[in-house]
Amino acid sequence: MNVEELRELCLSKKGVAEELPFDAHTLVFKVMGKMFALVPLERLPSQCNLKCDPERSEELREEHDGAIIPGYHMSKKHWNTLFMEQLPPELINDLVDHSYDLVVSGLTKKLQQELNNLG
Repeated sequence: MNVEELRELCLSKKGVAEELPFDAHTLVFKVMGKMFALVPLERLPSQCNLKCDPERSEELREEHDGAIIPGYHMSKKHWNTLFMEQLPPELINDLVDHSYDLVVSGLTKKLQQELNNLG
């Protein structure tokens, strides 16, 4: 999966916006204002940071040694960095969904309701 495919996947989700809040080279995807994916645009090989359940993070890092590592410049407990070219697209899709779902589940009830009400 490349960066553009990841971008399309993230933007296909309800309530998602893309921003460049840190610099012109780090694309951030947020659901209802909360980050669930970061993509460094100028770093090769292509990579992304995704939020992940801590137990699942450990399992993924062991299973995909070197292709999934603790989140670069993020909480090592809750974020992973994925080297996208080394992983099957189906796994990346699953992990984007997982990250999005984790963030949505942590939203306030009010924000969850607003998200549900979006077309």
